[in-house]
Amino acid sequence: MRIGFNSLHFTMDIDSAGLLDSAAFILSPNCDERPQGEIIGLLVIHYISLPPGQFSGDDVIQFFTNRLDCDFHPAYKSLQGVKVSAHFFIRRDGAVIQFVPCEKRAWHAGISTWQGRERCNDFSIGIELEGNGTVPFTDAQYTALISLTECLCARYPIQHIAGHSDIAPGRKSDPGPCFDWKRYTSGLEVCRTQD
Repeated sequence: MRIGFNSLHFTMDIDSAGLLDSAAFILSPNCDERPQGEIIGLLVIHYISLPPGQFSGDDVIQFFTNRLDCDFHPAYKSLQGVKVSAHFFIRRDGAVIQFVPCEKRAWHAGISTWQGRERCNDFSIGIELEGNGTVPFTDAQYTALISLTECLCARYPIQHIAGHSDIAPGRKSDPGPCFDWKRYTSGLEVCRTQD
C-alpha cells in the first residue's frame, strides 16, 4: 500500500531522536545504526504474545531486552539466544511501549524482502501488536495503532505499510487473519493508492 496525506489529526509526537512522547521507553539492546543515508519508507505490522496465546505479563518486554527466562515455559526453549526487538509494542489495552528509537534499526523483520529490496530492517519501522493471530485485536489497539501510524508518517517519508507475512512470505504469518486491514487503513487520515 502506498500512502499520502490529506490531513492529520493525532496527539502523538516524535522528537528528533525518534522517541515517541506518549510511550513508555524501555531500551532494547537488539538494535544498531541504520546504513548511512537510509530513508525510512516502510512500516511493518507484527503480532507477538509470550507465552503463546497469553496476554499481559512482562515476558515480551523480557524477550526484547534479552532477560527472558527460557526455562520458564516450554515454548521458550526455541527462543534461547534469539535477539529480537521492535520499535513499538502495543498492548491489549492500547498502551504503547517503545524499545528502539526510530532513528535506529530494530531487529524485527529478519530475512525479508519488500518490492525487490532485501534487509527490510534497514528502511522500516516495526510495530508489534500483543496478539497471537487467532484472537481479534482490541479497539484500543486499533486506536493506538492508527494514531501511531499517522504520527510516524508525519515524521518520516513512509510510503508503504506491510504485514510481516508480506515481507517474509512462507516464513511468517503475522499480523494474521484476525488483523482487520480495512478497519486500520480506513481509520487513517490518508489518501491510499495501490502500487
